[in-house]
Amino acid sequence: MMLKQVLLQLLLLSLYISSYTTTATTTAAAAATASGLNSETNLPPQFREAPEFYNSPNCPSIDDGDVTDTEKSDKEFLSCSENAVHVAMTLDAAYLRGSMAAILSVLQHSSCPQNIIFHFVVSASTTASHPRATISSSFPYLKFEIYPFDDSAAAGLISTSIRSALDCPLNYARSYLPNLLPPCVRKVVYLDSDLVLVDDIANLAATPLPGAAVLAAPEYCNANFTAYFTPTFWSNPSLSITFANRKACYFNTGVMVIDLWRWRDGGYTTEIEEWMELQKRMRIYELGSLPPFLLVFAGKIAPVDHRWNQHGLGGDNFRGLCRDLHPGRVSLLHWSGKGKPWVRLDSNRPCPLDALWAPYDLLKTPFSFDS
Repeated sequence: MMLKQVLLQLLLLSLYISSYTTTATTTAAAAATASGLNSETNLPPQFREAPEFYNSPNCPSIDDGDVTDTEKSDKEFLSCSENAVHVAMTLDAAYLRGSMAAILSVLQHSSCPQNIIFHFVVSASTTASHPRATISSSFPYLKFEIYPFDDSAAAGLISTSIRSALDCPLNYARSYLPNLLPPCVRKVVYLDSDLVLVDDIANLAATPLPGAAVLAAPEYCNANFTAYFTPTFWSNPSLSITFANRKACYFNTGVMVIDLWRWRDGGYTTEIEEWMELQKRMRIYELGSLPPFLLVFAGKIAPVDHRWNQHGLGGDNFRGLCRDLHPGRVSLLHWSGKGKPWVRLDSNRPCPLDALWAPYDLLKTPFSFDS
């Protein structure tokens, strides 16, 4: 990144921080916002309306002139278009602010934003009307559908991990996407809520899945792969043989391109659940929903350039300290780890790279105004 760009981002960060007064009242309000509630009304946070984004002239159509108006009204019509880019995300109250920023970044950097269809998974215990109203209010022209996820499907299989946020049942919904999304959707890009894109998502969605590959993601083979599993796992030959004849590398499940048809055919949701059941009995890993994915898919995925997941910007899972970008190009910034940019900005303790997230923040604050 050029020095001039870095200085500009630091200037933006200082301006953003200055909008947050240091009075006790504002600090309390910010803390309430981080928890997903307005401090005065005890209501969910309110978000500004995002601008509308339009396709460039060379974008393919996701409409079909031969179908009837009745068919066009069916939500599955657009979902089945081969020219659409399908994006799946979860909507959780604690991360909703991050989700809104992620959606805006996807649309803003897309050359064909009207061809993007979002599939939002929410907890079945959540009243679906609230997330639908929130999304529609900020993105009136967005093509999306909401899918309730039965928490009990995963809750009974979850083992306590090193960070409580990782134990939320909705964090495991990505394992059930093939059961939730329409059968006609073949390829979907799954995104976490703590990231922003600065590149066209269509380029990521076009990642080839050769052979029998079920998913694609950036691999990090220099990471200490053995650290993701306990000594109990590695000392048991019947378990450690799982990775025999596989060049198993760490990959982050917050950014994945998934072939839902191959996933269903392979019964991989059941396989992930079986590993989770074993974990309940003998503790073979420590870190939430990631290890079951590694057990099933590590060494079998299609590679994606690292620029599509500059992860770890939230620091580690214990302290969430500031981190720098990895060397190389950047297409996606991911605040995986304990530190989230909106929390650090609200507390007036941001990291330098949080300035790259701030421009996508749609939260209405006491000092915000609509253009």
